[in-house]
Amino acid sequence: MIGTMLSGRYRLESKLGSGGMSTVYLAVDETLGRHVAIKVLHGEISDQEDQLERFRREARAVAQLSHPNLVGVIDAGEEGGRPFIVFEYVPGETLKQRISAEGRLPTDEATAYAIEIGRGLQAAHQARLIHRDVKPQNVLIDPEGRAKITDFGIALSLESHGLTATGRVLGTTDYVSPEQAMGKEIDARTDVYSLGILLYEMLTGEVPFKAETQVGVAMKHVNETVPNVQRRRPDASAVLAAAVERATAKDPQDRYRDMNDFLADLEHALEVEVSRAGGATGEATSVLDSVPEKRRRILTRRRISWAGVLLLVAAAAAAIGIAALSGDKGPSKVAPPESAGGTPITIQSATDFDPESSGGDGEEHSEETELAIDGIPSTAWTTEDYTTGLTGLKDGVGLYVDAGDSVTPSQMALKTGGGGWTFEVYGSDLKSAPTDLAGWGDPLTGELTAEDKRQVIDLNTSEPNRFFLIWITAVEDGTPAEIADIRLLS
Repeated sequence: MIGTMLSGRYRLESKLGSGGMSTVYLAVDETLGRHVAIKVLHGEISDQEDQLERFRREARAVAQLSHPNLVGVIDAGEEGGRPFIVFEYVPGETLKQRISAEGRLPTDEATAYAIEIGRGLQAAHQARLIHRDVKPQNVLIDPEGRAKITDFGIALSLESHGLTATGRVLGTTDYVSPEQAMGKEIDARTDVYSLGILLYEMLTGEVPFKAETQVGVAMKHVNETVPNVQRRRPDASAVLAAAVERATAKDPQDRYRDMNDFLADLEHALEVEVSRAGGATGEATSVLDSVPEKRRRILTRRRISWAGVLLLVAAAAAAIGIAALSGDKGPSKVAPPESAGGTPITIQSATDFDPESSGGDGEEHSEETELAIDGIPSTAWTTEDYTTGLTGLKDGVGLYVDAGDSVTPSQMALKTGGGGWTFEVYGSDLKSAPTDLAGWGDPLTGELTAEDKRQVIDLNTSEPNRFFLIWITAVEDGTPAEIADIRLLS
């Protein structure tokens, strides 16, 4: 069809791609002198009424949408009995091509793309339209770095009936939701699941499930839990990992109830990722042109999306504002005002501690550990809910931090949720943290309580230590202990 003129206006120049139902061409709009993309239904199925109706419905549905993160519909028509849809032409690459070329993306860039895709999907959901085929092949990256969703070819209107009967599975199985794979009724949470899988792929460079057949992959989505992102991407924050985990829950009831809720957590996660990276340098406002030239070149080189840039800049401005008040480079190193003026010591990581030798099961909300060192007071690591307290269940449970090297802090500053739980602080200078309490030796403090939500604890550190354990010995019945922030002060 190269060279064909459609509707006396659109001249097909070259083929951009082809799928099961249609072929997409690059064309010239002779009337306005611009390039467009035209999807033409395959001739062999143009006489199938259900496929014709599905194709026409896509044009009608997407034509009603207008959003920066959605590829816009310009026109539609038929030529020689073959229907076509005219879209805006987005030069550049697909997100799948980006991942294939670069592997896993920087955590902030991946999160920013997920936010843009989520915003486009939310606009579709508000128009009562579910995409049902969210995958990186259907996300275009324009020359400015903006993500734009395309191909609503199998989208489902929540008001339509008859074209998507129960039992019919549509969508790409690498990203298909469990309910869609089983041919069950779906809603907007199907797109939430697929976006969660796409975010996992951006962060790890691979989809979570592989099998010899597409059916095998689909069944893994139905039966197997998506692996923890932090196992494959340790530098991803616990906030971001938790968002992926909730979005990809098997039961739709356990997922985010809608895209808005998912977006709220993603935006929070982006702030955390920027804070952990130290934020941008120099003055930063919500206007890209005001970003210093050095930072702008970095963003351009990484080709982070425009919406992502604005989110990064806003988060960086907050981080910089905190740093300016504290005289330090980032919120994770700022000593709280209750301290005795000691110099903050950088903490590399935090790890849950629930040794089997003390009656534990080896895990205590491991997905939340970084929330205790992210510098955000509203996030926290918590113990499990012990309805009858710890007595009779285990000797204790805890959380330890790694300074990365031997240090001799004189104080530990804590922000907690308060309550009547008691604890002790231990230290260790071994190459790796001890796996049971006996390996930590004598405590650096006496028994303390968390009655005060903010407190500075004097440590008996005549010898250097690398690891510092907060060992919780008792909790109030049914009330978990909560640690929102840990700082070491020299």
